[in-house]
Amino acid sequence: EVQLAESGGGLVQPGGSLKLSCEASGFTFHYYAMSWYRQAPGKGLEWVSSISNGGIIKYADSVKGRFTISRDNAKKKLYLQMNSLKVEDTAVYYCARGDGAAAVRGGQGTQVTVVS
Repeated sequence: EVQLAESGGGLVQPGGSLKLSCEASGFTFHYYAMSWYRQAPGKGLEWVSSISNGGIIKYADSVKGRFTISRDNAKKKLYLQMNSLKVEDTAVYYCARGDGAAAVRGGQGTQVTVVS
């Protein structure tokens, strides 16, 4: 069973930073690509970033240059460093095993709120 535990969210002012973490269990972490998604209030799920098992990284245009995805295979953890946060980054952030149509979420998410 895929189990993913997101943490690190919080309340921050525009321009601030947060680092999200995702602890994985129930599968062989280093075999899989991993992704971050987010869901803003009243909106659908939005892909944010992915990192392949070989370290190839992709970002949504909306976060490119501000967010950095990384992984630690030894610790079975995925990270998302978020800088220069904007009000429109407010959302529940989820990590997922895989990417695209193969993505599987397994956690409750972590709330990120950016307010002036």
